Amino acid sequence: MTAERTGAENVDRTLALLWRARGGAAEPTRGRRPTLTIERIVAAAIAVADADGLSAASMHRVAKELGAGTMTLYTYVPGKAELVDLMVDDVLVERRLPGPGEPRPADWREQVALYAERTRAAYRTHPWLCEVSRVRPPLGPGQLAGQEYLLSIMDGLGLAPRQAVAAANGIGTYVDANAALGAENTRLERSTGQSTEAWWHQRSTFWEDYFVVDAHPAMNRIWLGGGFDESAKAQGDTAYEFGLDRMLDGIQALVG
Repeated sequence: MTAERTGAENVDRTLALLWRARGGAAEPTRGRRPTLTIERIVAAAIAVADADGLSAASMHRVAKELGAGTMTLYTYVPGKAELVDLMVDDVLVERRLPGPGEPRPADWREQVALYAERTRAAYRTHPWLCEVSRVRPPLGPGQLAGQEYLLSIMDGLGLAPRQAVAAANGIGTYVDANAALGAENTRLERSTGQSTEAWWHQRSTFWEDYFVVDAHPAMNRIWLGGGFDESAKAQGDTAYEFGLDRMLDGIQALVG
């Protein structure tokens, strides 16, 4: 289940917090002299979510970790929805994608690979990201840096504006979806104490007791041909790399 975290009821305040490095947000918005910072609050919330999941990063829990009162946090951040927006964007900033004029790989496919690797790493480090809906993303520096990076790659290939947007969105969606699957696997292994390989091994009798060869001839042929010889994790990685490579092949064919 994804978490509701859009700051729609506090749009101006949320945007000011996201872009606080540009002087968009004073802290706190009310109350006595500040004893905390937005950065400390967000860092504490991320640490809690990394350890115990997103649901654990309540305003009360984060305040406790900081040795502050719950109501004190509300003088800095309007609520949990806005806090999660800040958490997500801070994690996206951690990818440190090259900005305009900064060094990057020479080959455009390697540039895409850098985006993919750093995005997947972010999900591995912060598996709670898979609990967060990305349908309405936080419009912060991290989110926009990712979009700018992918669009700059596609624009550099000479794609028409709509093609560049479609290609960048396609790559971003594909990478995010795969990264989220990996994060979900990490969460399951942590919560159950059982690895994915152990889970499949536990169900190994299925193939002898329930699998009907005549009803699944293609699957059986591929099985006998070694198609499923890799571990579940390796199969997932192979499928991801295959899909991304074919997507990039299509873009390459388009630009010539």
